[in-house]
Amino acid sequence: MASGVPEPTAEFASYLEGRPPAVASLLSRLRHLIHEAAGHAEVGPLAESMKWGEPSWTPRKTGIGSSIRLAAGDGHVAVNFICHTGLVDRFREIYPATFDYGGSRSILVRPGSSFDEAALSHCMALALAYHWDRRRG
Repeated sequence: MASGVPEPTAEFASYLEGRPPAVASLLSRLRHLIHEAAGHAEVGPLAESMKWGEPSWTPRKTGIGSSIRLAAGDGHVAVNFICHTGLVDRFREIYPATFDYGGSRSILVRPGSSFDEAALSHCMALALAYHWDRRRG
């Protein structure tokens, strides 16, 4: 475990197999950012699993936050959030010109492109602490 980021699960490693190198590299970088964001948000360890055939992360302790899923798409990787939370609308308010958005559920990142990692990490932390933040007001 380097810098608090656990080794990937076998399922995540399998998800990377056969992906173009730029996509696999981006998926790995995004996974790392998710774990870093969890550390910054102090939500505790994450459960890493596969949901609908895609890698997903959520705080292990229930009632803390919302999940984040990654989906390799056509020319992008979608960082998916639960749409009924309104999180992506909030991200649009905070970062209107920073990201490409996919409807009410995704921030889209293109392999090989640069993106604002600090802003994306902030969005991830907001999602991972979603329920906790709502209770704190």
